[in-house]
Amino acid sequence: MNLVSNNIEHQIIDENEIIQFPRRNFIEANTIEVSLEHLKNDCVVPVFAKDNECTISHYEFINNTKEVVERILDYRSDLKPDIRVSHVIKGRIPTALLKPAKDLLDDEKTIYYERMAFAIEIPEISEIINGNKLNLVIGGVRSYNQENLYSRKSMERFKIFIGFQNTVCTNLCVSSDGLIQDLRVSSVLELKAKVYELITNYKRKNHLIQLEQMFNFYFTEIQFAHLIGKMKLFTYLNKEEKQNLFPLAISDSQLNMVVKNYHLDPYFSKAENNTINFWNVYNLFTEANKSTYIDTNLERNLNAYEFINYLIKYMKSEQPNYFLY
Repeated sequence: MNLVSNNIEHQIIDENEIIQFPRRNFIEANTIEVSLEHLKNDCVVPVFAKDNECTISHYEFINNTKEVVERILDYRSDLKPDIRVSHVIKGRIPTALLKPAKDLLDDEKTIYYERMAFAIEIPEISEIINGNKLNLVIGGVRSYNQENLYSRKSMERFKIFIGFQNTVCTNLCVSSDGLIQDLRVSSVLELKAKVYELITNYKRKNHLIQLEQMFNFYFTEIQFAHLIGKMKLFTYLNKEEKQNLFPLAISDSQLNMVVKNYHLDPYFSKAENNTINFWNVYNLFTEANKSTYIDTNLERNLNAYEFINYLIKYMKSEQPNYFLY
């Protein structure tokens, strides 16, 4: 089985030199990187147990999304999706039923992955924000644990997104109109139509305006400490207290990572005067979000984007706010 683990290097071009550093993954958690060919050739396709109808495979999902992107953009070369998988489901062929696991040959094993996320980066469509190059990115998520595979074939669930990827850190920047969190389709043709619809309806300029304005707002160290403290307290509020507050999705361990990177991150840490702009805070959140499992990663990524814009709204109005004052 041909697993692929690319250690692609990214480049920052300075006036006098090219600085290279290992490319980070767009999601970490417990995932591994695989190739499209591995999903096509080495993985079995789960079926609905009661009628033996095939699900839409990970390979079909990625390859058909890639075809839609290439058609819309009239892309002449072959796009290379970045694919991460987790929760491997192992099996074996009938003739190897009685073999000890250690004696199984590769062609006697079967596998598929319960969860998969992919991102297709379009470097030809890019923007610069706060000195960071952002490339357009399109991708999706599939989690078989959200399907009832013990029943008959039914509508299948996917998540698809379009947004930007920060090339400095591969953090995803996803807006509400660039994400369909609960897409349900019954065929590959329906899936392709929904991908096409998402891409054509995406308001790229509006998204960029929202991202650019983050650079114009700052936290002092005291304000940042207040924000983190309130975010930690939020988890333990009762339901009535939470009703009128922004519904945070970040975990306590991820908040600890944000605090650590406020001091240590090479790209998004505090300035020399201990202030930090909202763009950097947003990237600290999305960097921490990489530790989220595949099936909830996009929702938490969007939650970070909406939370920063929620804070900006109250900063502008100077109205009382639980997280700020």
